[in-house]
Amino acid sequence: MARIVVLGGAESGVGAAVLAKVKGFDVFLSDSGKIKEDYLQTLREWKIPYEQGGHSPEYILNADEVIKSPGIPGAAPLVRALHAQGTHVISEIEFAARYDSAKKICVTGSNGKTTTTSLIWHLLREAGLDAGLGGNIGKSYAMQVATEKHDYYVLEISSFQLDDTYDFRPDIAIITNITPDHLDRYDHKVENYARAKFRITRNLRPEDCFIFDSDDAITIAQLDQIVVKAKMLPFSQEKEVAQGAFLQGDRIIVRYEDEQTEIFLQDLALGGRHNVYNSMAAALAAKATGISDEVIRASLKSFAPIEHRLEPVLSIRDVLYINDSKATNIDSAWYALECQTRPVVWIVGGTDKGNDYSVLEKLVREKVKAIVCLGLDNTKIHAAFEDIVGAGNIVDTFSAAEAVQASARFAQSGDVVLLSPCCASFDLFKNYEDRGHQFKEAVRHL
Repeated sequence: MARIVVLGGAESGVGAAVLAKVKGFDVFLSDSGKIKEDYLQTLREWKIPYEQGGHSPEYILNADEVIKSPGIPGAAPLVRALHAQGTHVISEIEFAARYDSAKKICVTGSNGKTTTTSLIWHLLREAGLDAGLGGNIGKSYAMQVATEKHDYYVLEISSFQLDDTYDFRPDIAIITNITPDHLDRYDHKVENYARAKFRITRNLRPEDCFIFDSDDAITIAQLDQIVVKAKMLPFSQEKEVAQGAFLQGDRIIVRYEDEQTEIFLQDLALGGRHNVYNSMAAALAAKATGISDEVIRASLKSFAPIEHRLEPVLSIRDVLYINDSKATNIDSAWYALECQTRPVVWIVGGTDKGNDYSVLEKLVREKVKAIVCLGLDNTKIHAAFEDIVGAGNIVDTFSAAEAVQASARFAQSGDVVLLSPCCASFDLFKNYEDRGHQFKEAVRHL
């Protein structure tokens, strides 16, 4: 019996361990930290042996294959040791796809991938198709393959998940855009990060589809260096395309094979330039799946915003509070600011990932009246924006409640309070979801 070792005991790892158990492997799971109680319960139910609080090399280095959770970097000593001895290290996505014959629509990119993935899943379900949602969102893909059966999967896939894929092949692959992010995992080289994203295309066949943003310079530069065999479906807000989607006045034009579809911008549930891109990508995926124009239009109109991504929370005394906690990089915050039409009190800060705030200066001048810093070290934010908003209109806070109260003091009737942090959350919060939940709770208590 072949031995599978899973490194990491969260959603991805536990799902992979269950699938390995279902497929008859000798399975062991190891986590260097503390495993959450609900995941421990799953491991016990499936009788999967595990360890937590450290890795035991004697139980790991004898594996025939290792499934590595995406949060563990390839440079980790244990992973290096496995590679050095020739042990194959793969991702949960790679492992699960071996046992899955469903059609797969897979989305990666720096920004917009969660919204685009959710939009496509909504479109498929509105069309009456049996679709699972997974990857970097929702329930583990491997767990669904182990315990459920769907005709389609819509998967959000991060670069970290793609790093350890080899034979994985989507039927429809989407790259929403590529902007510098997570460069600490890629030797601080944007080209390495772009190559990781493009692993999603490596096994595409002529009958498959590749949907991409042809306005995105990094995507196009990478595309010029490789050969993609799939049908190419670009989307653009700057130029007309023969096949794909583009903007024409007040509408999106979608061209797929010999059909043309029109979608009016005023009918989209999601506003903002970035969501036009997301809607274009989703509409193209739907057309390639055979979904009717009527369902596409109705679904793009009925889609509800996802949690922590430009999520309206409450309007209090005519001040709208928006939770965009998932905006953990400069580009995400740029989109969030760009789509605001009312004066903004901006909550920003956290664990800086090497941000260059200069790209936001123009938007801050145009849209932001006050800045509330939410982080342990806000030096760079003060240096970048204090001269723009004025020293009296930028303050430091160290909890969600404190940030919301400070924002309420700055805000006047007709303003927006926007939590769009630009930064990771780990200095003050467990993760971006925890930050978003605490923000929403604080707003409700105003």
